[in-house]
Amino acid sequence: MLQLPLWFEVGSLVVLTLILIGDLLLVLKRPHVPSFKESTLWVVFYVVLALIFAGLMYVLGDAEHAGQFLAGWLTEYSLSIDNLFVFVIIMARFAVPRKLQQEVLMVGIIIALVLRGVFILLGASLIENFSWIFYIFGAWLVWTAIQQVRGDHEDDDSETFVVRMLRKRVNLTDEYDGVKVRTTIDGKKFFTPMLIVFVAIGTTDLLFALDSIPAIFGITQSPFIVFTANVFALMGLRQLYFLLGGLLERLEYLKYGIAFILAFIGVKLVFHAMHVNELPFINGGEHIEWAPEISTWMSLGVILGAMAVATIASLIKARHDAKQRGHKLMDEVPHFTEDAPHREG
Repeated sequence: MLQLPLWFEVGSLVVLTLILIGDLLLVLKRPHVPSFKESTLWVVFYVVLALIFAGLMYVLGDAEHAGQFLAGWLTEYSLSIDNLFVFVIIMARFAVPRKLQQEVLMVGIIIALVLRGVFILLGASLIENFSWIFYIFGAWLVWTAIQQVRGDHEDDDSETFVVRMLRKRVNLTDEYDGVKVRTTIDGKKFFTPMLIVFVAIGTTDLLFALDSIPAIFGITQSPFIVFTANVFALMGLRQLYFLLGGLLERLEYLKYGIAFILAFIGVKLVFHAMHVNELPFINGGEHIEWAPEISTWMSLGVILGAMAVATIASLIKARHDAKQRGHKLMDEVPHFTEDAPHREG
């Protein structure tokens, strides 16, 4: 088990908390649609911060656990981008005004952090007490990967059960009142569409937490690495939303890259479960020695390779499709930024 200095673990959590609070206050005090340049600088800042953190783990810990953090962070980052794609659909479906999208995204990120924190504690407790849980985690990830390939976010127009119930049981207005969930019209209290948006995003966060936490526990069993990798993956997600804009919808093969990563980690978890097997009805309760243990560095290579191939293939196809229509790709991509020129077509 990795032994990092206590001051580093506590200090890291304090610094990350302060950064998140600062980001939240920035949104509340200066609500605006960030420019392409501003979004780029913030995303680069958070990526560099994660790499510096990995470097500190290497210096204060060892290369193995620095590699675990990088692999975990990249896995969670790829899943967060997939989560972001669903946020885009929710924003469009409920016609959230652009000037309110920063606040909505920040709420979504906070909900995601809380849910993932709860699942991390539960996951760590289960792993410590029940080694066979790796079989379940592995099978769940493989099943999720299959669903990821078969499913299509764009074709899924059905609302969640919770959202449908809310529509039936609460008085809703058609207009937003800032980020308020309740408003007063002619002396009568109504809920605004923002309530439905927050519920939809919270439900989405819950579903993604169910996938992301078993995935990262397939890379490392250190709760500290699991939590910090999740925080770093979620930081800068708001700015990434505005940076990518409409380009996110053109990453057609991204879901296949993510599905491959989930399936790979799922298989890795099953192998690990076999290696530490204690179930009496499997191999007589004995460890299965021939089961391979996939190294952290191999995992990191597979994750990087899958995301690179999926992204490059998506961009090549998007560029080809745009060319077929007689345009350049960037001329067709609608941005959610103030400084991006508006183009028709």
